[in-house]
Formats: sequence, C-alpha cells, structure tokens
Amino acid sequence: MKTNLLLIAGALMAAGCGSIQQRPFVYESENTGAALPKIKYVNPDQLPQCTTLPDPFAWSDGSGRSTNFADWERRRNEIKSEIEFYEIGAKPDKPEDITATLNDTILTVTIKHNGQTLTLTSRLRIPKTSDGPFPVSIGMGRFSGTGSLRRDIFDGCIQVPFDHDQVIRSSHQAVRDDSAQYYKLYPDARANGNYSAWAWGVSRLIDGLEMVADQINADLSHICVTGCSYAGKMAMYSSALDERVALAIVQESGGGGINSWRVSDDFTARTDTNVERINNTNYTWFSPALKDNFDGRVDRLPFDHHEILAMCAPRAVLVLGNGDYEWLCDHSGYVSCRAAEAVYQTFGIADRFGFVFDDKHPHCRASDLQSEAVKAFVEKFLFDDASSNTMIREITPTLKNVDYQKWIEPWAGKE
Repeated sequence: MKTNLLLIAGALMAAGCGSIQQRPFVYESENTGAALPKIKYVNPDQLPQCTTLPDPFAWSDGSGRSTNFADWERRRNEIKSEIEFYEIGAKPDKPEDITATLNDTILTVTIKHNGQTLTLTSRLRIPKTSDGPFPVSIGMGRFSGTGSLRRDIFDGCIQVPFDHDQVIRSSHQAVRDDSAQYYKLYPDARANGNYSAWAWGVSRLIDGLEMVADQINADLSHICVTGCSYAGKMAMYSSALDERVALAIVQESGGGGINSWRVSDDFTARTDTNVERINNTNYTWFSPALKDNFDGRVDRLPFDHHEILAMCAPRAVLVLGNGDYEWLCDHSGYVSCRAAEAVYQTFGIADRFGFVFDDKHPHCRASDLQSEAVKAFVEKFLFDDASSNTMIREITPTLKNVDYQKWIEPWAGKE
C-alpha cells in the first residue's frame, strides 16, 4: 500500500519533531499563510538597488533574515505579496460559492462571485484499473492532462486538462481579452496580468476535484501541475501560489518563467542576444505596471524569479530547459535554478529540486533524458517511491562556464 507522506510529515511535526526529514511534502490548503499580516508596499522609486539576485531569506521590511524553516511560510507570503503587487496583480481569494459535478468523465466547476458565474470544464482521463486512490496530473492546455509531456509517464494518474481560455483567452499578440467572464467576477482585475487569473483558475479546478474526489478515487495529496513555454510559466505560477500542488514540472518557460529578469538583462547587455525581458515580454500575461516601474531599472525589483521557484519549497520542482532556442535564455534559467536550489539545500531537501538543461530536441518535446527525469520525479513525489533518484542536475557544456555564484554569493550558504 502506498505510504501517505503528507500525513506522516504532518503527524511528526504535530508531535514537535523538527528534523529535516520531516519537512512536509505538500499542504492541505491553498495558502497556509493566508492570515499572516500583509507587507507594507514601497513605491518603486524608493526601493533599494540590488544588482545581484535578492536574498530569498531576507524580510521585506529590511529587519534581517531567517533560514529557519519555521519562518518560511511568513517569508513565502512576503514574496507572494511582492510578486502580485509588482508583477502579475493579485490572485483573488477562493470565492464562497463553488460547486462541482461529474458527468461520466466531464468535470464541471461552477464559480459564482459578484453576481456573476464562471464555469470550468475538464474531460478527465481516469485510470481503468481498480487500484487507487490515484494521484492527479493537471496539464496546462485544454487537450492534455500532462501538458507537453508523455502521457504514459503519468499512467496511474488521473489526468486533468486545464482549459485556461475558459478563464481568459491567451494571446501571443498581446491583445487583451476584455470580454473574459473572469473580469465580470473581478472587474478590478483588468489591470492585472493573465498569470494571476490563470493561477486562480487552476486553484478553482483543484477545488472542484476536491468535491468529486470520492467519485473518481482521487489522491489529492499528490497533485502535479505541468506546462511548456507560456504554459510553463503558468504551471510555475500556479504551483507557487497553491500549496496543494505537490510537484511542479516547469518546461521551457523562458523569460517571465524560471528566468531571472536581472540575469536576462545582463545577458543581453553582454552578448547582444535579444531574449525575453521586462521591456519586451507580453503585457497581457503580466501587469503593465511591471514595465512602467522597472523597465530600465530591473535592479530595483524587490524580488526575482528564483524566489518564485523557491516559493514551492518544501514541495517538489523539476525544471526542463532547451539550449537550441536562444530566446529561452537557458543561461538565465540556470542561474535562477541554482539560486532556488540554494533554498532547498538550506532546508535539507535538495532532492526535491532538479533540472535538466539539454538540447537537440524540438521546443516543448522533452528529450529522452528529460523524460527519464520526469519519470523519477513522478515516481517519488506522486507515487511515494522513496528509492527513486531525484538528485538530478543535468546541463549542457556551455552552461558549465556560467558563473552563477556571483549572483548568489552575498547570501547563499549563510545562516
């Protein structure tokens, strides 16, 4: 019988044990720190300059830092507040009126708020075996519950496609979907980026799964979220902002995803390579305030994207890159991953964070090496196979010369 790591971790922590092995693998609520005090926001003109990657352990008010895991939920919520305020806009709280129904394999989630209704539907792919309960994989995109990854790796999981267009239609031409039903529920969200809305939609889909879990024999302590490219960004934000997600697989997310805005800016200045940065990203995906406040002065951004990855800690993350596409800027993504890895190392859970930056495969088509890494993370963090090796750090030869230490030296490894 599968061991429920969530329950074991919770029981040990409740007993007052605090050793590294007892870090929770996942949480039962969307945001366990929702009741924590909010930070005081600072006018961008008054934010201090930081030319290296910001210290993920430093309190936002400048009062010091803490590497104590007991303080991480507070710090995680500070990072969340900064990301929402300065970059994507606030992700709305869970509405009170949510219902879910299951018709054969069609899940329908009905959300009511502000006198308006938004409906999410998803055709579930449910294992035909009688064994269970089944872990859950949520794929960013209407057709696949495993994103761009091979379905067979997720055999034994309930596969759940997330049709993000049901929240807000995606536009790669940066045309805002002003008619989105989501804006009728949240009129004040029109100035926000789509990623806060899409992350909200993933959370509401999880709410619906919770309501029908007994009907589909779902194990909701083992949820994976995955996507590629702009949907890789979506998977990253959705996982960072919902602590019910046990495993995030972020594939080829590029600028605005795993990549550090600072490192991407520096890379362009040094190499004249035009990659996705604050001044040229899609401003339907992000709040226009990000460009207004930080274009040309990225060093005043109070956070960077290594901290979004770190927000998933102590939950598991696997990052996949692709060196054949220079606009993905794996250089920046690799530095960001090393910075996030330092957080996992500090908490003694380095095996819950991994990355594979390789090449010689099409965009959004994982290589064999990457698929093996996905399999290892799925086995360990969805099926509780403790023997699965997830200490995975694979990079292309060009990345071996990247000096990531200079970006994190001021804080990495310090108590």
